[in-house]
Amino acid sequence: MLKAAVQVLVTLAALYLVLQKTDVRQIGTVIGSSNLWYILCAILFFNLSKLFNAVRLNRFFKAVGLNLSWAYNLKLYYLGMFYNLFLPGGVGGDGYKIFVLQKNHRVKTINVFHAVFWDRLTGIIALIFLGLILLLPSSFASTMPEAVPYAWAGLLAVYPLAYVLNRFVYRQFLDLFAITALESVMVQAAQAATAFFILQALAPGTHSIDYLAIFMISTVATILPITVGGAGAREVTFYYMLSHINLDASLGIALSLVFFGISAISSLPGILLRIRHEASIPEATEAA
Repeated sequence: MLKAAVQVLVTLAALYLVLQKTDVRQIGTVIGSSNLWYILCAILFFNLSKLFNAVRLNRFFKAVGLNLSWAYNLKLYYLGMFYNLFLPGGVGGDGYKIFVLQKNHRVKTINVFHAVFWDRLTGIIALIFLGLILLLPSSFASTMPEAVPYAWAGLLAVYPLAYVLNRFVYRQFLDLFAITALESVMVQAAQAATAFFILQALAPGTHSIDYLAIFMISTVATILPITVGGAGAREVTFYYMLSHINLDASLGIALSLVFFGISAISSLPGILLRIRHEASIPEATEAA
């Protein structure tokens, strides 16, 4: 309870810090005058990214002997999304998935944990990959030219290093490396498209590359288990990184808040879903 209370305080402190330093009325005006059609496109691409993610996760489940139907896996994924909305660091839903699958299926908890953990890690790897791609043509490259060679080195090294990690630590998923890497990029590309459509809804014609690059970096920040549902962490990242390149922080915070709203709306159906026992194929279960 103390840990949860600290995370709530950190979330509130982060939001208070950012909102104190920005024009709250301007943020409200920007959000209030947003283009609804672009917002609907953003909702569509957000849920498309979650669909890609659920497909990728199901591949890892099958690799450890959990043969779940597409519909069952999707229900479980949206339930996890709902818990991620309220639990610290955006990873609470992962723990819920592990709990449900261990309870309803004859499979070792450690196997489910490995599948969920590697799924999460492949997503972070794709985030870093696309984040570096967006940073290279952004304003950060011109303001910090000394960092550009390191960005190129990271871009070229990220997936070779991921393959080495996969080969020597998670060999059970090695056969899935290529297809899940592609799916991970598709997930994050759809998330970037979500942010792009939000930008178009709020202020078309702005420095899209800069905002999208920061969006990808801020998504990594929301994974850290220091705030509730990642709230606050993304806004702080937007504020300080946009201030560094002298861009309007209010627009970045508005983007962040709208994205959180879309995430919340898309997660609400998860609470209406019911997870029932669905048996795995015996042979695959024994293999686990």
